[in-house]
Amino acid sequence: MTAAPSAPALGELTGFRVGVTAHRRATDFISALERRGAQVVHAPALMISPVAEDTRVVEDTRTLLAHRPEVFVVTTAYGLRRWFEAADAAGLGEELRDAFRAARVLTRGAKARGQVLSLELDDPEVSADERTSSVVDRLLADGVAGTRVAVQLHGLTDELQLERLVAAGAHVDTVAPYRWLSADDGERLPSLIRDVCERRLDVLTFTAAPAVDSLFSTAQETGHYDELVDALRTDVTAAAVGPVCAGPLLEAGVEPLVPERFRLGALVRAVCTHAVEERTVVLPTRYGTLRLMSTGTALDGVFVPLSDAQVAVLRALAASPGAVVSRARLLSAVPGLDTEHALEMVISRLRKALPAPVVETVIKRGYRLSP
Repeated sequence: MTAAPSAPALGELTGFRVGVTAHRRATDFISALERRGAQVVHAPALMISPVAEDTRVVEDTRTLLAHRPEVFVVTTAYGLRRWFEAADAAGLGEELRDAFRAARVLTRGAKARGQVLSLELDDPEVSADERTSSVVDRLLADGVAGTRVAVQLHGLTDELQLERLVAAGAHVDTVAPYRWLSADDGERLPSLIRDVCERRLDVLTFTAAPAVDSLFSTAQETGHYDELVDALRTDVTAAAVGPVCAGPLLEAGVEPLVPERFRLGALVRAVCTHAVEERTVVLPTRYGTLRLMSTGTALDGVFVPLSDAQVAVLRALAASPGAVVSRARLLSAVPGLDTEHALEMVISRLRKALPAPVVETVIKRGYRLSP
C-alpha cells in the first residue's frame, strides 16, 4: 500500500507578505524570500543608471587625476568597481590605480575595503560603523586644511559631508560612478504604498536609503505620506539592510528592523526571525497547534491559504481564545463586511477551508475558537 504524501514543510515565511523596494540584486533577494515561503510584492523605488548615461565619470576622473588627490574616500564596493571599469574603458585605469597607491585611502565599510583589495591596491582604513560621516570625522580629526580629497559618491550626493570637508579647508573632487533613477513604471510604487497603508504587508524591506526617500516622496505626491508613516510605525515592520539605509526611516519616526551584519543574507534571516517570533499567533486547540499568519493559517504544520476577511475573523477570535466573540465584534473587526449574512458567508467558507472544525458556533451568542 502506497503511503499518502506528506504535507510540504512550512517555510519560515510561509503565510507572510514581504514588500521589496530593491532594484539592484532584487532577483536574488526575492528568490531568497520566496524559497522561504514568502509572498513578495516588488516595487523597485530606484534603479542605477546605465553606464552609457554616465559619461561624466570619465571627465571627472581626468580632472581628479590632474589634481593629484592626497586622500580617496570610497563609499561603496559597487561604485568603486564601476568606476574602475569606466576608467579602464577610457584608458585611465592604470593612472587611477597609481593615484590610489600614492594616496591615503579610507572606505565606508568592509565591502568597499574588499573591493579595494580585489583591485590589488593597498589595504585601506575602514569606518567602524559603515557611515560616510564617520570617515569624515576621522579626516577632520587628523586635519584636512589644504588637502586634496577625492570622494566616490554613491548614487545621491551626501552634501552635508562634502560641506564639512570644504568648511575644514579641504579641496574636494567628486566622482559619481552611478546615479539613482526612478525605476517605477508609474503604478507599482503607488500600489505598494496602498498595500502598506491598508496593512496588507507584514514587512517592507529597503536596501538603499534613496529608496526610502523615493517611497516617501511618492507618498507625499499621492497624499498618503501620513498614512504610510503611521502604518510603518505601528502594523507594518520596516526592515533596512544597514544603519545608512535606516537613516531616513528613523528621521520619520519609524524604528526599522536592522540586521547585525549589513548584508542581504542577514536581512533575509532577520525578516524570517521577526516573522516567526513577532508576527505569528500561536494557539493550542483540541485539533493541534494553530499558527495564524497574514495570508493563512497552519494547523499542525499544514498550511491553508485564506482570504483577508477569513484571516481577520480568525485574528478576532484568537484575540479572545476560548471565549465567545459576538457577531457585532466580528463585523467591526473585518473591513468591508456590513451585514451578518456576509459574516456568515465568510465563516462558512473559512470552515470549509480548515482541515478541522476549529471555529465553533455558540447559538444566539456568536463564535469561538475550539479550546
